Amino acid sequence: MSETTCYILDNGAYTAKVGFSNGEPKVVPNCIMKAKSERRRPFIGSQIDECRDASGLFYILPFQKGFLTNWDSQKTIWDFIFSKECCPVNLSETPLIVTEPIFNFSSVQEAMTEIFFEEYECQTILRVNATDLAEYHYRKTHNNECTVVVDSGYSFTYIVPYIKGKKYKTGIRRIDVGGKVLTNHLKEILSYRQLNVMEESYVINQVKEDSCFVSQDFMADMEIAKQKGPNNTIVKDYVLPDYTTLRRGYLRDVVKPDEDLEQQTLRLNNERFSIPELIFRPSDVGIPQMGISEAIMNSIEACPEENMESLLENIVLCGGNTLFKGFRDRTFNEVRSLALDHFDVNVTLGDNPVTYAWEGGKMMFRDPDFYSFCLTREEYEEEGRSLAFERFDI
Repeated sequence: MSETTCYILDNGAYTAKVGFSNGEPKVVPNCIMKAKSERRRPFIGSQIDECRDASGLFYILPFQKGFLTNWDSQKTIWDFIFSKECCPVNLSETPLIVTEPIFNFSSVQEAMTEIFFEEYECQTILRVNATDLAEYHYRKTHNNECTVVVDSGYSFTYIVPYIKGKKYKTGIRRIDVGGKVLTNHLKEILSYRQLNVMEESYVINQVKEDSCFVSQDFMADMEIAKQKGPNNTIVKDYVLPDYTTLRRGYLRDVVKPDEDLEQQTLRLNNERFSIPELIFRPSDVGIPQMGISEAIMNSIEACPEENMESLLENIVLCGGNTLFKGFRDRTFNEVRSLALDHFDVNVTLGDNPVTYAWEGGKMMFRDPDFYSFCLTREEYEEEGRSLAFERFDI
């Protein structure tokens, strides 16, 4: 067994973050895609970069509503990830850290452990939540007792409080808004107002990433968006990719009609901030749940009172949605206004929110007790599934 390095697979619903603990992670789309332009060939993970025309992509996703449901496609993607083409590994020689969702179904946990031991001949495995790795990363760099991890990903936004490195399960909150809801909502709005883009998930996802931001004052920004001419500082044009000269679109200032080039554009106004607003106000689209700031406070208030101060001082944001400009400031301002005045509030945005949990896995491997968290092949063969459930208390 190689003790010097470990293979970390942060298996997210939209992207998998993979790599060895002595290197840097690769971010690979965790899906299989089929394109209209190349009907015969499926694109697995990062092979999508080879697709000549990525308009009208059809996705096959292993995850539904945040949980692994399509094992055939997930196995195909893992085969690609572990192959020479992506990030080759021999799991019989290298320990594996693999992430799974919070409150994962026991049938999925069983199947996952079985696949890695039986199919991939894994010798040592640690199944863990991504929020556990994010908390470990934060605790090792800040040396604190309590942490609130806010993980806003593709399917859900989770708020998970930790006290002395352990999940406080009573305080876990979930909001059913993630990147997928935001992209779908943007598709609907643009299709209704301008251009039918209902089949353009891939492109509209890029539009969302390139042009959306979190408003610090929603009503004031709405007033600006109503203005005409130069007074409206929010309105922009998004130049759509044509896949001959341009592979990814970009945002630009609005040009006069007579100056317009031959490229197809989308006019974006209040969509730029009303889309990410759903994370803060899910009720806007009929999801009867708290927004992220109220959920953070609700989660902290469910924890023991003596830990409240430490929890408010150690809120860490990770996951792809936290990359929206202004996300951290809005979260801080709202939590600050909801918390009691004599408490300090501190909200930290991870250096790279997408790979923040993966980096936590890198640190966890260096922990002297690392192997005591893991399950070996011998233990699995001797004691089977019951030991896996005991060892990995998800």
